[in-house]
Amino acid sequence: MTFRTASEKSVSNEGEKRFAAAAVSPRLYIYLSTMDTILYFAARGLVVLIQTLPLRLVARVGRLAGCAAFGLDGRHRRVALQNLSLCFSGEKSVPEIRALAMENFKRIGEAYCCAVKTAAMDAAALKPHVEFVGADKIEPPPGAAPRSLIMAIGHFGNFELYSRYAQFAPSFKCATTYRALNQPAINRLLQSLRSHTGCRFFERRSEGAALRAFMSQKGVLLGLFADQHEGRGGIRIPFLGHDCMTSAAPAILALRYKCPLFTGFCFRVASAQWRLEAGDEIPTFENGRPRKVEAIMRDINRVFETAVRRDPADWFWVHRRWKGGAGQ
Repeated sequence: MTFRTASEKSVSNEGEKRFAAAAVSPRLYIYLSTMDTILYFAARGLVVLIQTLPLRLVARVGRLAGCAAFGLDGRHRRVALQNLSLCFSGEKSVPEIRALAMENFKRIGEAYCCAVKTAAMDAAALKPHVEFVGADKIEPPPGAAPRSLIMAIGHFGNFELYSRYAQFAPSFKCATTYRALNQPAINRLLQSLRSHTGCRFFERRSEGAALRAFMSQKGVLLGLFADQHEGRGGIRIPFLGHDCMTSAAPAILALRYKCPLFTGFCFRVASAQWRLEAGDEIPTFENGRPRKVEAIMRDINRVFETAVRRDPADWFWVHRRWKGGAGQ
């Protein structure tokens, strides 16, 4: 039996309200609800199966699933090839770009399957598979009170492992934001998997007040994804040589709460092996005055560019990062 927090229940109710609002008749609503339930139990069965397998076997199964997806999922394959060609056509041949896209699909399949498995692993079981680098950059000196900080994170490796930061940096209370899925039952399943990590998840559209209250505490580490297309709410700045809409949330919240700003990454170093890294601090003040948000986010994008080039197959190329820009 899964017990949900009040926060999770409120998100679930919001999802169910949106689900119900989409129905145009009671018959259609019953049909959609039934399909949602069937999808939930199918997904739940798959989760249970994955969690019974050894992690290294799960990683191999995930890579096979990614290979199959590369052949079957034409839409995302085209997006990945388009993105890679946009960024690397001057450096890599067409066969090299296609091989990189294939490896990227395998990495994504591995990451998704392993995320399901690692969600059920405690800190002791996870420790042989994950190392943390850079704790000295963010941990307070011995005897000092922890300071709250903002961490700009990206979709690298098994990015669900960001929620385990508190196991390696125990001085902090970790939190992040997410957007609830349109399928209420699947959203509940996803949040139940995340509930064991020790990280607080705030739905960005409905739990802003709760997040603000949480940020009033000391020793908060708030991780915010900053490497996907943001739409009209973002700022247009370069990434890997091409302008794209970028979330300014890490810079805005670091300035609002007067928190130090860092970057964070999860690199795959081998099958079922990852390295969580805390990057160097990104300056938010200059000569005693706040820096411009755009300048801060340009610095973050430059750090992300270096991380992508370090292992290009490890990033999330199947997302339309440069939507509406050159080549898209």
